[in-house]
Formats: sequence, structure tokens, C-alpha cells
Amino acid sequence: MKEIKGRPLPLGVTILEDEVNFSVAVPEGKECRLLLYRTGESEPCAAYPMDMDVGEVRYLALKGLAPSDYEYNYMIDGEVVADPYAKALAGREVWGRKREMQNHEVRGILYAREYDWEGDRPLRLPYHRVIAYSLHVRGFTKHFSSQVKNKGTFLGVVEKIPYLTELGINQIHLMPVYDFEECLQYRNYWGYGDAYCFAPKASYSASGDAVRELKDMVKACHKAGIEVVLEMPFTGTVPKQMIEECLRYYMMEYHVDGFILNPVVAPMEGIYADPVLKKTKIMVHQLGFQTVMRRFLKGDEGMVPEVMHWLRHNSREEGIFNYIANHNGFTLCDLVSYDGKHNEANGENNQDGPDYNFSWNCGAEGPTRKKGVLELRDRQMKNAFALVLLAQGTPCILAGDEFANSQKGNNNVYCQDNLTGWLDWRKLEREEELFAFVKGLIAIRKGYPVFCPEEELRGMDQTCCGVPDVSYHGENAWQAPSEVSSRQLGVYYSGAVLEGEDCFVAYNMHWLKHTFALPALPKGKKWYKIASTEDGILKKAELLKNQRSVELDERTVMMLAGR
Repeated sequence: MKEIKGRPLPLGVTILEDEVNFSVAVPEGKECRLLLYRTGESEPCAAYPMDMDVGEVRYLALKGLAPSDYEYNYMIDGEVVADPYAKALAGREVWGRKREMQNHEVRGILYAREYDWEGDRPLRLPYHRVIAYSLHVRGFTKHFSSQVKNKGTFLGVVEKIPYLTELGINQIHLMPVYDFEECLQYRNYWGYGDAYCFAPKASYSASGDAVRELKDMVKACHKAGIEVVLEMPFTGTVPKQMIEECLRYYMMEYHVDGFILNPVVAPMEGIYADPVLKKTKIMVHQLGFQTVMRRFLKGDEGMVPEVMHWLRHNSREEGIFNYIANHNGFTLCDLVSYDGKHNEANGENNQDGPDYNFSWNCGAEGPTRKKGVLELRDRQMKNAFALVLLAQGTPCILAGDEFANSQKGNNNVYCQDNLTGWLDWRKLEREEELFAFVKGLIAIRKGYPVFCPEEELRGMDQTCCGVPDVSYHGENAWQAPSEVSSRQLGVYYSGAVLEGEDCFVAYNMHWLKHTFALPALPKGKKWYKIASTEDGILKKAELLKNQRSVELDERTVMMLAGR
């Protein structure tokens, strides 16, 4: 190997045909050396002073270095440091094993393997066509009941693609997949905190090659019509320019379709303006929909005006998505099964996790055999799915909610790398009816254009047909409920503007029955019942005997189509 003059940018390692360039930021006044290791060994075989500098960047290039034969670190003022720009890491292939940098157990990999994308590229699905599904790569398939070969890995997700497509999912949101340290004071199961942001997590691979397997997963998802969106929370210690470089890298190197960012940390203005990321989905968490719909679901008064807003709001421009349950908080099953959080197992005296969940246990705290309570919980979960999947914004389902997965009342499983935090797939067989309902509701959303318009409906007659594109009703047609005590709402979608069928959705979140007056359809059309949270998804639409009104039982949502 021969030392030659290198280049200060880009930071990290750049592998060219006959040379490898190393570049790293080092605080002024500190000594820096490049350490080289033979692949798989934990003792350096060579060290090179890095004296060339521009600003605080030290750089060096080596000619004649075979990348596959070596790994690397830096020694900065006597401390062994892994490259924050490392594209892959050795020594972190086993989940949960604490490693010491000073013992050279963790090393950067000079990754130079070619990958055949077979013509793959980001899917760029329209926002209004997306049905999203949020999951944790390890927890999604780690449970013994997942019935996959490669449990808890990127390839485990690939094995579940047929399940996702059967459900109707076309976008997955992945909690952090970059290489984070899981062995903190409490086990860091979620992956928040400091991390090697450019390196996919080695312990999420089945073979040890996380780079290839993450690419395999993305390519397989794309072949199935599923976008891949990465949650990249970063921390306040990550430089702004590094965040932008990281996003560009995952988009270009891994064909990722989008990112979920923390706008408090990420330089959003620069990211939105970045020409490389212009067609990439940039998304953020927003609690507005969740809070309003949870309160409406459990029967709080005064929610109807805000429900009307969120049912119509198109979230594309803001990059937000609609969810009632997310990893931070109760699962949907726990939302209707617990009044309070039960995080005792986290070791923080139940002080962690959100205190205000707007949950309701339906009459019993936690597990119960009371038939009436169980039936009500089942109805409430279906009501929740109706609120999410029939609203105009991009819907997102928490993995396992479609078969009532529970975390035993724990609303903050950040440290629960065990049966509590993993999906229990045995419940899928027990909850076949709930799964079928969610699958059918997704099909309804996709099959009726009024539920997923490209542009936000305006509440105006856009086609001169005499009916606004969307209107709100109560027990009297054309009169939205205005009383604070009202817990019911009817929404009429005119199919004329989107050249589809008219639809009417009646929401009764009250604990009493209510009758909804039905708006009159254009001549020659009649109202048909297509689904309800009481009767499920109907195999054949039922003509309503009474075309003027419909009665809904307590805590029920009904969907009608005008034909």
C-alpha cells in the first residue's frame, strides 16, 4: 500500500478503482491516526498518521489497498473511534451483545460489493393512494409464532410481504434501521439515540451482510408494490449537513421511498429544498388526528367540529399521516382495554410513557372474560379502523392492530425486547374476523374514489350537480350536529366530482341508538348498505328498505353507497 494525497470531501470512505480515500472531522489540536485491521481481526495491523487537513477535516488516501481484505477505525488522541460515516460495521452482528470500542471489537467495513438492483427504483406512489403500516424490524417477526425462517431481520420482513399485500398495504414505515447501540442502561429496543446513521443495523441481517439484505428487502417490497419509508429521528448532536447527506445516501444507495423526521432536529427547510430529495416523501409525526379521533371514539362531547375537519383534511402538503395507534403509546387493543398505562416492567415505577392516552377500557381494566366488554372492545377497534381508513388523509396502521396485538397495557415498550414488545402472531388466527374487517375496509377505501381524492374536498358543488362534494349531516339531513353533547355525524360524499359512486358514512359514537336522516340521491339511485362495524363487510350490498333514514345502534359506524 502507498500513501498518496487524498481529498477532504466527501467525509467518510470513498473507494475508487485503485485507491481508498479516508476523511474524518477531528477537533482542532487533536492527533488522529487511521487504524487498519485485516478483515475479521480485532488487532490493528497498520496505523497511518492523518496530518493533511482542511479546517477540521483530516484526510488520507491509500493506493493498492484491497477493500475486502481490511476494516478500519480512527485513533483520536489515544481513543479508538469508529467512523460516524461508516457505511457498514463489523462486530455488531449479534443483537444485545455489549461491545467495547477500545478493544477494537467494532470496526468500519470498507464495503465495495456490487449490487444488482434489476432496474429497481423508488415507486413514488401518490399520497392519496397510500395505505401505510408501521413496524419494528425485529419485533415484527421475532416472536416464535411468526412462522418465518429469518426471525427479527430484514429478510423476515420479506417473508411477510405476501401477508402485507393480502391486507392491502402498499407502504411500510420502519422504526430506526441504522446501527444503534441497544445495550444502554435500559435495553434500547426502539433504536432512538446516538447511532451510526449511515450503516444499516448488522443484527437485523440474517447473513451478517446488512447492506445487501436491506437492499434485498427494499427491492422485494418494490416488486410487490410496497414503498419503504424509514423513520430517522436523529439526535440533536448530529450535524445538520450530516442529516441531509444521510438522507441522500439512503435514497440513492438503498432506493428508499421516504423518511419520517423530527422537525425539531432535522433541517427541514434545507431538506425540502434539496434537489436530490425533491421527489422523496418527507414526513413527520403529528398528533392532531390521533387525539381528536381517540376522544371521539370513546364518546367525549364537543368533538364533532374537529372530527369534520380531520375526516376531510388532506395531509399531503404537510407530510403527515393519520393514525390512532403508534409505537409511542397504546396499541389499538390496549387503547380499548386499559384506562391507565401499566409500564411497571420498564423499571421506572410507571413514571415513563404518556400519561394522557384518551383511552377507555370498555368496563374492565385489562384481560377479562366478560362477554359484553369483549364485544364492545371489538366494536370499538372496528370503529377506530373506520375513522382512520375512511378519512381523506394518508392512513397508517400500527403493525398487529389488525389482529388485536397487545402489550399488556405498556404504552412505552422502548426497552421491552421480549414477548411484550414483539408481535404475537397467534392472535391472527383468533382474530380472523377483525383481520377480515380491516382487509375489507382497505378494499373499500381503494374501491371508492370519494375516500381517497387527490385534492382536498371543498364542501362545494364543483360539478354543478346540485350537491357539494362533501357535506355533513346529523339526525336531520343537511344539518351538521351543533350541540356540544352530540356524538354522532353523517358524511355524504358526492361521487360526481371523482366519477365514482356516492357514499354516506354514519358515525354514532354515543352509548344510545340514533336515527340519521339520509340525503336524497339523484334520480334513479338508491342507498345500499355495504359495511358496518356491527355486521362487518357485506359480501353483497343490501338495499335499504327505508331510503329516508337509517337507525344505528350505539357505538357503530355504517357505510352506504348510492347506486
